Amino acid sequence: MDKNFYITTPIYYPSAKPHMGHAYSSIIADFFARFKSIDDYDVYFLTGTDEHGLKIQRSAEKAGKGPQEFCDEISKTFRDLSKILNLSNTDFIRTTEERHKKTVQYLWNKLEKNDDIYLSNYSGWYSVSDEAFYNEDEIKEINGNKIAISSKSPVEWIEEESFFFRLSKWEKPLLEFYESNPDFISPVSRKNEVISFVKSGLKDLSVSRKTFSWGIPVPNKKDHIIYVWLDALTNYLSALNYPDTKNTLFNKFWPASIHLIGKDILRFHAVYWPAFLLAANVTLPKKVYGHGWILSGDEKMSKSKGNILDPLEIIEKYGLDSLRYYLIKEVSFGNDGNISQERLENCINSDLANNYGNLCQRVVAFTIKNCEGKIPSKIKFLEDDLKILNKYKKNLDNIRSKIDEQNINFYIDYIVSSLFEANKYFNDQEPWKKKNDQLRLNTIVYTTLEIVRKISFLIYPIIPETSLKALKIFNILEPNIKLETLSNNEYIQKGNIINKIDILFKKIEKNND
Repeated sequence: MDKNFYITTPIYYPSAKPHMGHAYSSIIADFFARFKSIDDYDVYFLTGTDEHGLKIQRSAEKAGKGPQEFCDEISKTFRDLSKILNLSNTDFIRTTEERHKKTVQYLWNKLEKNDDIYLSNYSGWYSVSDEAFYNEDEIKEINGNKIAISSKSPVEWIEEESFFFRLSKWEKPLLEFYESNPDFISPVSRKNEVISFVKSGLKDLSVSRKTFSWGIPVPNKKDHIIYVWLDALTNYLSALNYPDTKNTLFNKFWPASIHLIGKDILRFHAVYWPAFLLAANVTLPKKVYGHGWILSGDEKMSKSKGNILDPLEIIEKYGLDSLRYYLIKEVSFGNDGNISQERLENCINSDLANNYGNLCQRVVAFTIKNCEGKIPSKIKFLEDDLKILNKYKKNLDNIRSKIDEQNINFYIDYIVSSLFEANKYFNDQEPWKKKNDQLRLNTIVYTTLEIVRKISFLIYPIIPETSLKALKIFNILEPNIKLETLSNNEYIQKGNIINKIDILFKKIEKNND
Protein backbone atom coordinates (compact mmCIF):
# COMPACT_ATOMS: atom_id res chain seq x y z
CA MET A 1 0.00 0.00 0.00
CA ASP A 2 1.26 3.46 -1.00
CA LYS A 3 1.77 5.45 2.20
CA ASN A 4 2.91 8.71 0.54
CA PHE A 5 0.63 11.75 0.58
CA TYR A 6 1.20 14.98 -1.33
CA ILE A 7 -1.24 17.83 -0.64
CA THR A 8 -1.12 21.39 -1.93
CA THR A 9 -2.94 24.61 -1.11
CA PRO A 10 -3.78 27.14 -3.80
CA ILE A 11 -0.65 29.06 -4.60
CA TYR A 12 -1.63 32.41 -3.15
CA TYR A 13 -1.47 35.58 -5.18
CA PRO A 14 0.22 38.20 -2.97
CA SER A 15 -1.19 41.36 -4.48
CA ALA A 16 -2.58 42.16 -1.02
CA LYS A 17 -2.36 40.84 2.53
CA PRO A 18 -3.94 37.45 3.34
CA HIS A 19 -7.57 37.20 4.46
CA MET A 20 -9.90 34.58 5.95
CA GLY A 21 -10.28 32.72 2.65
CA HIS A 22 -6.53 32.10 2.56
CA ALA A 23 -6.60 30.97 6.18
CA TYR A 24 -9.46 28.55 5.48
CA SER A 25 -7.72 26.83 2.56
CA SER A 26 -4.51 26.49 4.56
CA ILE A 27 -6.21 25.16 7.70
CA ILE A 28 -8.17 22.56 5.73
CA ALA A 29 -5.00 21.41 3.96
CA ASP A 30 -3.21 21.23 7.30
CA PHE A 31 -6.04 19.11 8.71
CA PHE A 32 -5.60 16.51 5.96
CA ALA A 33 -1.81 16.62 6.23
CA ARG A 34 -1.86 16.08 10.01
CA PHE A 35 -4.43 13.29 9.77
CA LYS A 36 -2.34 11.42 7.22
CA SER A 37 0.77 12.03 9.31
CA ILE A 38 -0.72 10.39 12.42
CA ASP A 39 -1.88 7.54 10.18
CA ASP A 40 1.79 6.84 9.38
CA TYR A 41 1.86 8.40 5.93
CA ASP A 42 4.93 10.20 4.66
CA VAL A 43 3.41 13.62 4.01
CA TYR A 44 4.56 16.40 1.72
CA PHE A 45 2.50 19.53 2.29
CA LEU A 46 3.10 22.45 -0.07
CA THR A 47 1.96 26.04 0.09
CA GLY A 48 3.41 29.23 -1.33
CA THR A 49 2.94 32.39 -3.35
CA ASP A 50 2.38 33.11 -7.05
CA GLU A 51 4.34 36.31 -7.67
CA HIS A 52 4.19 37.13 -11.36
CA GLY A 53 1.79 38.86 -13.71
CA LEU A 54 0.32 42.22 -14.57
CA LYS A 55 -1.70 42.42 -11.36
CA ILE A 56 1.46 42.20 -9.26
CA GLN A 57 3.28 44.66 -11.48
CA ARG A 58 0.47 47.23 -11.14
CA SER A 59 0.17 46.69 -7.37
CA ALA A 60 3.90 47.23 -6.98
CA GLU A 61 3.78 50.42 -9.05
CA LYS A 62 0.89 51.69 -6.97
CA ALA A 63 2.92 51.02 -3.81
CA GLY A 64 5.91 52.86 -5.31
CA LYS A 65 8.10 49.74 -5.15
CA GLY A 66 9.87 47.41 -7.54
CA PRO A 67 8.01 44.13 -8.22
CA GLN A 68 10.60 41.95 -6.46
CA GLU A 69 10.69 44.17 -3.37
CA PHE A 70 6.89 44.24 -3.31
CA CYS A 71 6.69 40.46 -3.62
CA ASP A 72 9.31 39.91 -0.92
CA GLU A 73 7.27 41.95 1.54
CA ILE A 74 3.85 40.51 0.73
CA SER A 75 5.07 36.93 0.39
CA LYS A 76 6.55 37.23 3.88
CA THR A 77 3.06 37.97 5.25
CA PHE A 78 1.85 34.68 3.78
CA ARG A 79 4.85 32.80 5.15
CA ASP A 80 4.25 34.41 8.53
CA LEU A 81 0.57 33.43 8.32
CA SER A 82 1.62 29.81 7.84
CA LYS A 83 3.45 29.99 11.16
CA ILE A 84 0.63 31.83 12.91
CA LEU A 85 -1.87 29.20 11.71
CA ASN A 86 0.47 26.49 13.02
CA LEU A 87 0.66 24.82 9.62
CA SER A 88 2.72 21.66 9.26
CA ASN A 89 3.76 22.49 5.68
CA THR A 90 6.88 20.81 4.37
CA ASP A 91 7.73 23.52 1.88
CA PHE A 92 6.84 27.09 1.00
CA ILE A 93 7.48 27.85 -2.65
CA ARG A 94 7.73 31.22 -4.37
CA THR A 95 7.40 31.49 -8.14
CA THR A 96 10.24 34.03 -8.17
CA GLU A 97 12.65 31.29 -7.03
CA GLU A 98 15.21 29.98 -9.50
CA ARG A 99 14.12 26.35 -9.00
CA HIS A 100 10.66 27.30 -10.18
CA LYS A 101 11.81 29.32 -13.20
CA LYS A 102 13.88 26.35 -14.45
CA THR A 103 10.90 23.99 -14.23
CA VAL A 104 8.54 26.41 -15.99
CA GLN A 105 10.92 26.99 -18.88
CA TYR A 106 11.58 23.26 -19.17
CA LEU A 107 7.84 22.59 -19.34
CA TRP A 108 7.41 25.32 -21.96
CA ASN A 109 10.16 23.81 -24.11
CA LYS A 110 8.57 20.39 -23.81
CA LEU A 111 5.15 21.68 -24.85
CA GLU A 112 6.69 23.59 -27.76
CA LYS A 113 8.70 20.55 -28.85
CA ASN A 114 5.51 18.47 -28.84
CA ASP A 115 3.89 21.08 -31.12
CA ASP A 116 1.37 22.09 -28.46
CA ILE A 117 2.46 25.74 -28.53
CA TYR A 118 2.39 28.02 -31.56
CA LEU A 119 2.75 31.76 -32.30
CA SER A 120 -0.26 33.79 -33.46
CA ASN A 121 -2.19 36.94 -32.54
CA TYR A 122 -4.58 37.32 -29.62
CA SER A 123 -7.60 39.55 -29.29
CA GLY A 124 -10.19 39.22 -26.56
CA TRP A 125 -11.39 40.05 -23.08
CA TYR A 126 -8.89 39.75 -20.25
CA SER A 127 -9.33 40.27 -16.50
CA VAL A 128 -6.23 41.54 -14.75
CA SER A 129 -7.80 40.79 -11.37
CA ASP A 130 -8.56 37.16 -12.25
CA GLU A 131 -5.54 36.70 -14.53
CA ALA A 132 -7.99 35.00 -16.88
CA PHE A 133 -9.37 35.21 -20.40
CA TYR A 134 -13.11 35.26 -20.98
CA ASN A 135 -15.30 34.48 -23.97
CA GLU A 136 -17.95 36.91 -25.16
CA ASP A 137 -20.74 34.89 -23.50
CA GLU A 138 -18.87 35.02 -20.17
CA ILE A 139 -18.99 38.81 -19.83
CA LYS A 140 -21.68 41.46 -19.49
CA GLU A 141 -21.87 45.23 -19.48
CA ILE A 142 -22.88 47.21 -16.35
CA ASN A 143 -22.96 51.01 -16.45
CA GLY A 144 -20.79 51.03 -19.52
CA ASN A 145 -18.15 48.73 -18.00
CA LYS A 146 -17.47 45.17 -19.09
CA ILE A 147 -17.20 42.58 -16.29
CA ALA A 148 -16.78 38.82 -16.02
CA ILE A 149 -20.11 37.24 -15.06
CA SER A 150 -18.56 34.62 -12.75
CA SER A 151 -16.21 36.84 -10.74
CA LYS A 152 -17.74 40.29 -11.40
CA SER A 153 -14.18 41.51 -12.08
CA PRO A 154 -13.60 44.16 -14.78
CA VAL A 155 -12.27 42.96 -18.13
CA GLU A 156 -10.36 44.84 -20.79
CA TRP A 157 -9.91 44.25 -24.53
CA ILE A 158 -6.42 43.09 -25.46
CA GLU A 159 -4.88 42.72 -28.90
CA GLU A 160 -1.30 41.52 -29.23
CA GLU A 161 1.03 38.86 -30.62
CA SER A 162 0.85 35.79 -28.40
CA PHE A 163 1.87 32.19 -28.08
CA PHE A 164 -1.05 29.77 -27.89
CA PHE A 165 -1.43 26.38 -26.24
CA ARG A 166 -3.46 23.90 -28.32
CA LEU A 167 -6.11 23.45 -25.64
CA SER A 168 -8.74 22.43 -28.23
CA LYS A 169 -6.61 19.39 -29.07
CA TRP A 170 -7.12 18.03 -25.56
CA GLU A 171 -10.90 18.39 -25.32
CA LYS A 172 -11.65 14.73 -26.09
CA PRO A 173 -8.73 13.30 -24.01
CA LEU A 174 -9.85 15.40 -21.03
CA LEU A 175 -13.43 14.15 -21.25
CA GLU A 176 -12.16 10.58 -21.53
CA PHE A 177 -9.95 11.13 -18.49
CA TYR A 178 -12.85 12.53 -16.42
CA GLU A 179 -14.97 9.51 -17.36
CA SER A 180 -12.30 6.96 -16.47
CA ASN A 181 -11.34 8.85 -13.28
CA PRO A 182 -14.69 9.86 -11.77
CA ASP A 183 -13.11 10.99 -8.49
CA PHE A 184 -10.63 13.34 -10.13
CA ILE A 185 -12.80 16.43 -9.46
CA SER A 186 -14.74 16.90 -6.23
CA PRO A 187 -17.33 17.63 -5.09
CA VAL A 188 -19.69 16.27 -7.74
CA SER A 189 -21.22 19.69 -8.44
CA ARG A 190 -17.79 21.02 -9.42
CA LYS A 191 -17.13 18.00 -11.62
CA ASN A 192 -20.39 18.54 -13.47
CA GLU A 193 -19.50 22.20 -13.93
CA VAL A 194 -16.11 21.34 -15.45
CA ILE A 195 -17.45 18.64 -17.75
CA SER A 196 -20.14 21.01 -19.00
CA PHE A 197 -17.51 23.68 -19.71
CA VAL A 198 -15.27 21.28 -21.65
CA LYS A 199 -18.18 19.82 -23.62
CA SER A 200 -19.17 23.35 -24.70
CA GLY A 201 -15.94 23.41 -26.68
CA LEU A 202 -12.37 24.40 -25.81
CA LYS A 203 -10.53 27.15 -27.66
CA ASP A 204 -6.76 27.40 -27.83
CA LEU A 205 -5.38 29.33 -24.88
CA SER A 206 -3.16 32.39 -25.07
CA VAL A 207 -0.12 31.55 -22.92
CA SER A 208 2.12 34.58 -23.28
CA ARG A 209 1.86 38.34 -22.85
CA LYS A 210 3.85 41.27 -24.28
CA THR A 211 2.09 44.12 -22.45
CA PHE A 212 4.09 43.73 -19.24
CA SER A 213 7.52 42.50 -18.16
CA TRP A 214 7.10 41.01 -14.68
CA GLY A 215 7.23 37.27 -15.14
CA ILE A 216 9.24 34.38 -16.57
CA PRO A 217 10.40 35.06 -20.14
CA VAL A 218 9.49 32.65 -22.91
CA PRO A 219 12.68 30.73 -23.81
CA ASN A 220 14.36 32.27 -26.87
CA LYS A 221 11.64 34.91 -27.10
CA LYS A 222 12.44 37.35 -24.32
CA ASP A 223 9.84 39.93 -25.32
CA HIS A 224 7.13 37.44 -24.35
CA ILE A 225 6.24 36.65 -20.72
CA ILE A 226 4.78 33.23 -19.90
CA TYR A 227 1.09 33.39 -18.97
CA VAL A 228 0.82 33.57 -15.20
CA TRP A 229 -1.33 30.44 -14.82
CA LEU A 230 1.01 28.23 -16.86
CA ASP A 231 3.74 29.64 -14.65
CA ALA A 232 1.88 29.36 -11.33
CA LEU A 233 0.41 25.87 -11.72
CA THR A 234 3.84 24.45 -12.43
CA ASN A 235 4.80 25.11 -8.80
CA TYR A 236 3.33 21.71 -7.92
CA LEU A 237 6.09 20.15 -10.02
CA SER A 238 8.93 22.58 -9.31
CA ALA A 239 8.58 21.96 -5.56
CA LEU A 240 9.47 18.32 -6.29
CA ASN A 241 12.50 19.33 -8.43
CA TYR A 242 10.90 18.33 -11.75
CA PRO A 243 12.22 17.64 -14.44
CA ASP A 244 14.71 15.66 -12.40
CA THR A 245 12.46 12.58 -12.48
CA LYS A 246 15.12 10.51 -10.77
CA ASN A 247 14.85 12.84 -7.82
CA THR A 248 13.60 11.20 -4.66
CA LEU A 249 10.91 13.82 -4.05
CA PHE A 250 9.33 13.54 -7.50
CA ASN A 251 9.38 9.73 -7.54
CA LYS A 252 7.99 9.54 -4.06
CA PHE A 253 5.23 12.14 -4.13
CA TRP A 254 4.10 12.67 -7.70
CA PRO A 255 1.30 12.46 -8.73
CA ALA A 256 -0.17 14.79 -6.12
CA SER A 257 -2.75 13.18 -3.86
CA ILE A 258 -4.94 16.28 -3.80
CA HIS A 259 -4.83 19.86 -5.04
CA LEU A 260 -7.00 21.76 -2.56
CA ILE A 261 -8.31 24.97 -4.11
CA GLY A 262 -11.13 27.51 -3.99
CA LYS A 263 -13.92 26.97 -6.49
CA ASP A 264 -13.09 30.22 -8.30
CA ILE A 265 -9.87 28.74 -9.71
CA LEU A 266 -11.34 25.35 -10.58
CA ARG A 267 -11.10 25.81 -14.34
CA PHE A 268 -7.35 26.42 -14.18
CA HIS A 269 -6.74 23.30 -12.09
CA ALA A 270 -9.28 20.92 -13.61
CA VAL A 271 -9.02 21.91 -17.29
CA TYR A 272 -5.84 23.86 -18.10
CA TRP A 273 -3.49 22.09 -15.68
CA PRO A 274 -4.39 18.50 -16.70
CA ALA A 275 -4.22 19.57 -20.37
CA PHE A 276 -0.70 20.95 -19.86
CA LEU A 277 0.32 17.72 -18.13
CA LEU A 278 -1.21 15.48 -20.80
CA ALA A 279 0.64 17.45 -23.46
CA ALA A 280 3.90 17.11 -21.50
CA ASN A 281 3.38 13.37 -20.86
CA VAL A 282 3.33 13.90 -17.11
CA THR A 283 1.01 11.82 -14.90
CA LEU A 284 -2.04 13.77 -13.75
CA PRO A 285 -2.77 14.45 -10.06
CA LYS A 286 -5.16 12.11 -8.32
CA LYS A 287 -7.69 14.72 -7.24
CA VAL A 288 -8.67 18.37 -7.49
CA TYR A 289 -11.02 19.52 -4.74
CA GLY A 290 -12.77 22.87 -5.20
CA HIS A 291 -14.06 24.06 -1.84
CA GLY A 292 -16.54 26.88 -1.32
CA TRP A 293 -15.97 30.49 -0.36
CA ILE A 294 -15.88 32.05 3.06
CA LEU A 295 -18.61 34.66 2.93
CA SER A 296 -19.13 37.89 4.79
CA GLY A 297 -22.87 38.40 4.69
CA ASP A 298 -23.84 36.93 1.34
CA GLU A 299 -20.73 37.97 -0.55
CA LYS A 300 -17.31 36.49 -1.10
CA MET A 301 -14.65 38.38 0.77
CA SER A 302 -12.48 40.54 -1.40
CA LYS A 303 -10.33 43.65 -1.08
CA SER A 304 -12.40 45.50 -3.68
CA LYS A 305 -15.62 44.95 -1.70
CA GLY A 306 -13.99 46.04 1.55
CA ASN A 307 -15.46 43.11 3.48
CA ILE A 308 -12.30 41.25 4.38
CA LEU A 309 -12.18 39.59 7.80
CA ASP A 310 -8.68 39.56 9.21
CA PRO A 311 -7.83 36.09 10.62
CA LEU A 312 -5.14 37.67 12.79
CA GLU A 313 -7.71 39.78 14.62
CA ILE A 314 -9.91 36.71 15.25
CA ILE A 315 -6.93 34.72 16.51
CA GLU A 316 -5.84 37.51 18.83
CA LYS A 317 -9.31 37.70 20.39
CA TYR A 318 -10.35 34.03 20.51
CA GLY A 319 -7.19 31.96 19.97
CA LEU A 320 -5.91 30.01 16.99
CA ASP A 321 -7.45 26.63 17.77
CA SER A 322 -10.87 28.22 18.29
CA LEU A 323 -10.69 29.61 14.77
CA ARG A 324 -9.39 26.33 13.32
CA TYR A 325 -12.15 24.32 14.98
CA TYR A 326 -14.86 26.77 14.00
CA LEU A 327 -13.89 26.92 10.32
CA ILE A 328 -13.64 23.14 10.05
CA LYS A 329 -16.89 22.47 11.91
CA GLU A 330 -19.20 25.26 10.87
CA VAL A 331 -18.28 25.59 7.20
CA SER A 332 -19.70 22.52 5.46
CA PHE A 333 -16.76 21.40 3.37
CA GLY A 334 -17.36 21.88 -0.32
CA ASN A 335 -20.01 24.55 0.22
CA ASP A 336 -19.85 28.28 0.87
CA GLY A 337 -19.72 29.21 4.54
CA ASN A 338 -21.00 32.36 6.21
CA ILE A 339 -19.06 33.07 9.38
CA SER A 340 -20.17 35.23 12.29
CA GLN A 341 -18.85 36.21 15.69
CA GLU A 342 -21.97 34.89 17.43
CA ARG A 343 -21.67 31.44 15.90
CA LEU A 344 -17.96 31.36 16.70
CA GLU A 345 -18.61 32.16 20.36
CA ASN A 346 -21.39 29.57 20.57
CA CYS A 347 -19.07 26.99 19.06
CA ILE A 348 -16.32 27.76 21.55
CA ASN A 349 -18.68 27.53 24.51
CA SER A 350 -20.62 24.41 23.53
CA ASP A 351 -18.05 22.16 21.88
CA LEU A 352 -14.68 23.32 23.15
CA ALA A 353 -15.24 24.70 26.65
CA ASN A 354 -18.27 22.69 27.85
CA ASN A 355 -17.61 19.38 26.11
CA TYR A 356 -13.90 18.86 25.45
CA GLY A 357 -12.32 21.17 28.01
CA ASN A 358 -14.76 20.29 30.76
CA LEU A 359 -14.35 16.54 30.20
CA CYS A 360 -10.56 16.81 30.52
CA GLN A 361 -10.73 18.97 33.65
CA ARG A 362 -13.36 16.81 35.38
CA VAL A 363 -11.62 13.49 34.97
CA VAL A 364 -8.21 14.89 35.93
CA ALA A 365 -9.58 16.53 39.07
CA PHE A 366 -11.45 13.34 40.02
CA THR A 367 -8.36 11.18 39.44
CA ILE A 368 -6.18 13.39 41.59
CA LYS A 369 -8.72 13.31 44.41
CA ASN A 370 -9.73 9.65 44.30
CA CYS A 371 -6.88 7.71 42.68
CA GLU A 372 -3.83 9.28 44.32
CA GLY A 373 -3.25 11.30 41.16
CA LYS A 374 -2.28 8.16 39.24
CA ILE A 375 -3.69 6.26 36.32
CA PRO A 376 -5.44 3.32 38.04
CA SER A 377 -3.53 0.03 37.94
CA LYS A 378 -6.26 -2.40 38.93
CA ILE A 379 -9.21 -2.34 36.54
CA LYS A 380 -11.88 -4.70 35.24
CA PHE A 381 -13.83 -3.66 32.17
CA LEU A 382 -17.56 -4.30 32.11
CA GLU A 383 -19.84 -4.28 29.09
CA ASP A 384 -20.61 -0.54 29.42
CA ASP A 385 -16.89 0.28 29.40
CA LEU A 386 -16.03 -1.90 26.42
CA LYS A 387 -19.01 -0.65 24.46
CA ILE A 388 -17.74 2.95 24.46
CA LEU A 389 -14.07 2.00 24.14
CA ASN A 390 -14.49 -0.42 21.24
CA LYS A 391 -16.42 2.02 19.05
CA TYR A 392 -13.13 3.70 18.13
CA LYS A 393 -11.63 0.42 16.91
CA LYS A 394 -14.81 -0.48 15.04
CA ASN A 395 -14.95 2.89 13.30
CA LEU A 396 -11.27 3.32 12.50
CA ASP A 397 -11.39 1.99 8.93
CA ASN A 398 -14.57 3.95 8.26
CA ILE A 399 -12.92 7.14 9.53
CA ARG A 400 -9.98 6.56 7.19
CA SER A 401 -12.30 5.95 4.26
CA LYS A 402 -14.31 9.12 4.99
CA ILE A 403 -11.12 11.19 5.09
CA ASP A 404 -10.06 9.72 1.74
CA GLU A 405 -13.41 10.96 0.44
CA GLN A 406 -12.69 14.39 1.99
CA ASN A 407 -15.77 13.96 4.18
CA ILE A 408 -14.74 16.36 6.90
CA ASN A 409 -18.36 16.77 7.99
CA PHE A 410 -18.49 13.11 9.04
CA TYR A 411 -15.21 13.44 10.93
CA ILE A 412 -16.19 16.47 12.96
CA ASP A 413 -19.64 15.02 13.68
CA TYR A 414 -17.95 11.86 14.93
CA ILE A 415 -15.80 13.86 17.33
CA VAL A 416 -18.72 15.93 18.61
CA SER A 417 -20.85 12.81 19.22
CA SER A 418 -17.85 11.11 20.89
CA LEU A 419 -17.47 14.03 23.28
CA PHE A 420 -21.18 13.91 24.10
CA GLU A 421 -21.00 10.13 24.73
CA ALA A 422 -17.88 10.50 26.88
CA ASN A 423 -19.47 13.10 29.13
CA LYS A 424 -22.66 11.02 29.32
CA TYR A 425 -20.66 7.90 30.20
CA PHE A 426 -18.87 9.66 33.07
CA ASN A 427 -22.13 11.13 34.37
CA ASP A 428 -24.12 7.91 34.04
CA GLN A 429 -21.45 5.76 35.68
CA GLU A 430 -21.33 8.13 38.69
CA PRO A 431 -17.84 7.21 39.95
CA TRP A 432 -18.33 9.55 42.93
CA LYS A 433 -20.86 7.03 44.21
CA LYS A 434 -18.41 4.11 43.90
CA LYS A 435 -16.01 5.01 46.68
CA ASN A 436 -16.84 1.74 48.42
CA ASP A 437 -15.98 -0.17 45.26
CA GLN A 438 -12.48 0.98 44.36
CA LEU A 439 -12.13 -1.50 41.48
CA ARG A 440 -15.24 -0.12 39.76
CA LEU A 441 -14.22 3.48 40.47
CA ASN A 442 -10.76 2.75 39.03
CA THR A 443 -12.23 1.21 35.90
CA ILE A 444 -14.55 4.15 35.24
CA VAL A 445 -11.66 6.58 35.70
CA TYR A 446 -9.33 4.53 33.48
CA THR A 447 -12.00 4.21 30.79
CA THR A 448 -12.70 7.94 30.80
CA LEU A 449 -9.01 8.78 30.69
CA GLU A 450 -8.60 6.42 27.74
CA ILE A 451 -11.48 8.12 25.97
CA VAL A 452 -9.87 11.52 26.59
CA ARG A 453 -6.70 10.15 25.04
CA LYS A 454 -8.50 8.72 22.01
CA ILE A 455 -10.52 11.89 21.39
CA SER A 456 -7.40 14.04 21.81
CA PHE A 457 -5.67 11.93 19.14
CA LEU A 458 -8.64 12.35 16.80
CA ILE A 459 -8.99 16.07 17.41
CA TYR A 460 -5.25 16.69 16.98
CA PRO A 461 -5.47 17.44 13.21
CA ILE A 462 -8.09 20.10 13.96
CA ILE A 463 -6.72 21.78 17.10
CA PRO A 464 -3.14 20.50 17.41
CA GLU A 465 -1.93 22.96 20.03
CA THR A 466 -4.82 22.28 22.43
CA SER A 467 -4.72 18.56 21.81
CA LEU A 468 -1.09 18.48 22.88
CA LYS A 469 -1.97 20.49 26.01
CA ALA A 470 -4.59 17.87 26.89
CA LEU A 471 -2.17 15.01 26.22
CA LYS A 472 0.21 16.47 28.79
CA ILE A 473 -2.11 14.72 31.27
CA PHE A 474 -0.38 11.51 30.19
CA ASN A 475 3.01 12.95 29.11
CA ILE A 476 2.18 11.93 25.54
CA LEU A 477 4.25 13.88 23.00
CA GLU A 478 3.41 14.72 19.39
CA PRO A 479 5.47 11.92 17.74
CA ASN A 480 3.51 9.38 19.78
CA ILE A 481 0.13 10.38 18.34
CA LYS A 482 -0.67 7.38 16.16
CA LEU A 483 -4.11 6.71 14.75
CA GLU A 484 -3.70 2.95 14.92
CA THR A 485 -3.51 3.13 18.74
CA LEU A 486 -7.22 3.94 18.86
CA SER A 487 -7.70 0.17 18.72
CA ASN A 488 -5.79 -0.20 21.99
CA ASN A 489 -8.04 0.15 25.05
CA GLU A 490 -5.15 0.02 27.50
CA TYR A 491 -2.68 2.41 25.87
CA ILE A 492 -2.16 4.80 28.79
CA GLN A 493 0.33 3.50 31.32
CA LYS A 494 -1.19 2.17 34.53
CA GLY A 495 0.33 3.57 37.68
CA ASN A 496 1.77 6.67 36.02
CA ILE A 497 1.19 10.02 37.69
CA ILE A 498 -1.14 12.27 35.73
CA ASN A 499 -0.50 15.97 35.28
CA LYS A 500 -2.77 18.87 35.99
CA ILE A 501 -3.58 21.00 32.96
CA ASP A 502 -4.63 24.58 32.55
CA ILE A 503 -8.13 25.42 31.36
CA LEU A 504 -8.13 24.51 27.68
CA PHE A 505 -10.84 26.93 26.57
CA LYS A 506 -12.29 29.78 28.59
CA LYS A 507 -16.03 30.09 28.30
CA ILE A 508 -17.06 33.35 26.65
CA GLU A 509 -19.49 35.32 28.75
CA LYS A 510 -22.37 36.68 26.72
CA ASN A 511 -23.63 40.21 27.14
CA ASN A 512 -27.41 39.94 27.09
CA ASP A 513 -28.08 43.65 27.30
